[in-house]
Amino acid sequence: MKILVINGSPKGKNSITLQTINYLEKRYPEHTFDVLHAGQRIRALENDFAPAREAIEKADLLLFSYPVYTFLAPCQLHRFIELLKASGISLEGRFATQFSTSKHFYDVTAHRYIQDNCQDMGMKYIRGLSADMDDLLSEKGQKEADDFFRFICWSVKQNAYEPLPEPMKAAAHTPVSAPEKDDAKKEGDVVILTDCEPENRQLQSMIDRFRAVLPLQTRIVNIREYPFQGGCLGCFNCAASGTCIYKDGFDDFLRNNIQKAQAIVFAFSIKDHSMGARFKMYDDRQFCNGHRTVTMGMPMGYLVSGNYSQEFNLQMVIEGRAQVGGNFLAGVATDEIDPDHEIDRMADALTYALTNGYVPPQNFYGVGGMKIFRDLIWQMQGMMKADHKFYKEHGQYDFPQKKPGRMLAMYLLGAMISNPKIKAKMGNKMTEGMLMPYRKVLERMDCPEK
Repeated sequence: MKILVINGSPKGKNSITLQTINYLEKRYPEHTFDVLHAGQRIRALENDFAPAREAIEKADLLLFSYPVYTFLAPCQLHRFIELLKASGISLEGRFATQFSTSKHFYDVTAHRYIQDNCQDMGMKYIRGLSADMDDLLSEKGQKEADDFFRFICWSVKQNAYEPLPEPMKAAAHTPVSAPEKDDAKKEGDVVILTDCEPENRQLQSMIDRFRAVLPLQTRIVNIREYPFQGGCLGCFNCAASGTCIYKDGFDDFLRNNIQKAQAIVFAFSIKDHSMGARFKMYDDRQFCNGHRTVTMGMPMGYLVSGNYSQEFNLQMVIEGRAQVGGNFLAGVATDEIDPDHEIDRMADALTYALTNGYVPPQNFYGVGGMKIFRDLIWQMQGMMKADHKFYKEHGQYDFPQKKPGRMLAMYLLGAMISNPKIKAKMGNKMTEGMLMPYRKVLERMDCPEK
């Protein structure tokens, strides 16, 4: 096969992810591997997409290679996909797959993003491989890479690929009603973060209504206007000090103009199954805060123009982001059916959360994601010093071995139920014993003086 590796890493040939591709190239010399450094050369490709077009048209298989950045692929690869879709190149019937490296923090949403966009273009998508960034260093990881490539070769030979989904319905974009003008003076500070273009009147109308019905002061930050010098480079210059290598001042702007607000509301139109490349650049550049959940406790909301109800992966990203960050998700107001009601309801929920300090506990998305970060930062504390300090101060090193009392109790209980005679005598008393601490809580409510 002629394989075109679309390298989405901003590090180019120095990408850790790409080293596995280099390994496969050495292992399977009968195939041709060409590499397009899309992530590193994204500015040049914006000016002239012809080199990419030429390489793509020669390929039998497109292999997207990238590190996972903040739930998805790097913003440079997002932008490349925007350019690819706009180029008019026919990719229908072309095979495509992907390979990523990460610590498995929401690698599933990154892979689904690539899959959805490949299938948008009619490509024959073959399930990819998500590897740990250190896997290539072990025999097990090398075997998994070999197995993956042999599976790809078999799939192409057998013409086996993931079935194409049903086409999405066209977005409804139900008109938004203008609310009655309210001249009352408002207090508070809620940031509306958007990439809204001047011609996007639908999204602007949603923002206008939300600002009018929310009984709090709002301000708009349009990241389309921010002078970003580029997307995150994954250079870890910020690991120790929190200072970004770019000199565009975004780290200070983020901390002083956005994260000091009482709440953040994101406003965007769905693009390529995501919030779009500009918002992805904003998300990736937040790595100047490392893995620190610096906005935990802050309510967040979303104003979304587009078919959000059909975007299951985007739904997972939005909920997962709130859960990992320890934020109350006040709602996702869309313009699909009844935007007026959804916007008003989200404004009410956001106001309630701010008034009452409501922060619900994390679900699996949050607990699971933070355990990955916990273990990662513990191992890398020597380099990620700011993260390590933050995790210690906020009690995020909640390792199970720090609860010896509970572990000892479970050993004793395990020994008891392993003994047939003791187990027979216990009968249903074990269940009663498990309920005792809960009953004590309820009894204290009946007798407060106790």
